[in-house]
Amino acid sequence: MGLPGWLASLELRHAKAIDLGLERVGQVWQRLGVRPVFPIVTVGGTNGKGSVCAYLEAMLIEAGYRVGCYTSPHILRFSERIRVAGRELADEAIVEALDAVEAVRGDISLTYFEHTTLAAMWLFQRRGIDVAVLEVGLGGRLDAVNLFDADCAVVTPVDLDHMDYLGSDRESIGHEKAGIFRPGRPAICADPEPPASLPGHARGIGARLLRLGHEFRVERGATDWLCRVEGRVYPALPLPGMSGEHQFGNAAAAIAALDALRERLPATVAAIRSGLARARMPGRFQVVGKAPLRILDVAHNPHAARALAASLAAVPGGGRRLAVFAMLADKDADGVIEHLAGVIDHWFLAGLEGQRGRPVAALAELFAARGLPHTACPDVGTAWRTACQEAGPADTIAAFGSFHTVAEVMALIPDNQDG
Repeated sequence: MGLPGWLASLELRHAKAIDLGLERVGQVWQRLGVRPVFPIVTVGGTNGKGSVCAYLEAMLIEAGYRVGCYTSPHILRFSERIRVAGRELADEAIVEALDAVEAVRGDISLTYFEHTTLAAMWLFQRRGIDVAVLEVGLGGRLDAVNLFDADCAVVTPVDLDHMDYLGSDRESIGHEKAGIFRPGRPAICADPEPPASLPGHARGIGARLLRLGHEFRVERGATDWLCRVEGRVYPALPLPGMSGEHQFGNAAAAIAALDALRERLPATVAAIRSGLARARMPGRFQVVGKAPLRILDVAHNPHAARALAASLAAVPGGGRRLAVFAMLADKDADGVIEHLAGVIDHWFLAGLEGQRGRPVAALAELFAARGLPHTACPDVGTAWRTACQEAGPADTIAAFGSFHTVAEVMALIPDNQDG
């Protein structure tokens, strides 16, 4: 069976798409015999996880390490999720890993994410990596990635998302995210104002807590910046490779993680500088065209929308700001709209297909109730093309609201690159 067939099969196998818990996947892991001998950095949080992983991956590669990086979700290709030495693996290698998990699974049912997480770790062990960077799928404490003890764990800013699974407030969600911390090991908190449950859990288990704004901090200069981690300084750093003020916190968290592991994974300041500048993650304020300026961003919750609004407001020029916007039905559309209503001049709305998709008519009702200027389009592709046709050279077009939204636009832009 080829990779597309494998993935289609995995989507239908388990009764629930999301079924948090480590018992089932842990049993299969024991049978698989995956025993990592390489250090692991696990990254959780609500927003910024992928960016922190990208900074870590790039800096470690620049330092000369063979890095295994596992992230989710993907945008265009499943192979985006599993990289070794900065390269996506071939479909045939991924199928081999999926087959290896299947061979020992027996009658234990696994979700799509659980099966593919075990496959990624099997591949990393077989490929002889020096270090693994793992992104949590959902939450932390009960996520399949948390089977593997982190030598250093990073939690990015915590906000309200996936509340059906993680709890209805930041304190509950913070407790779930903090579940990736381990006793006696570095616990990096990149939320400048975390819920009390997160540092509380770290201290309660005896993790070595480093907090943004306390044990590590960002200090901005006119043309560069420095990161101070306890008594050490990383000076004259280039601007992070991804745009937005929030990326300084993400980059600093990655530096703090490397600093905490410096005895096991030494990295020069030159490697850190080079990695910071070259790090990329698709769909993170990604520029895919100019005149008009065209931006793709996977922002899909209020916290991410607030960061996107700040980034759009900082774009120079006097043109209009146009949005191509589609969201899933289980996401907080009102909260996202609230943060961006003041910076978007006109919205081109679209629906998303699938069980979780939000129809364009339902989205348009929210905009009509607020009196916001909008155009309803039958699909994301039409919304994007319409926005591009109506935009002037000085305007800005931002497509956001979901990974699916960005994926549908990316499919229309062959070989898109950062501008």
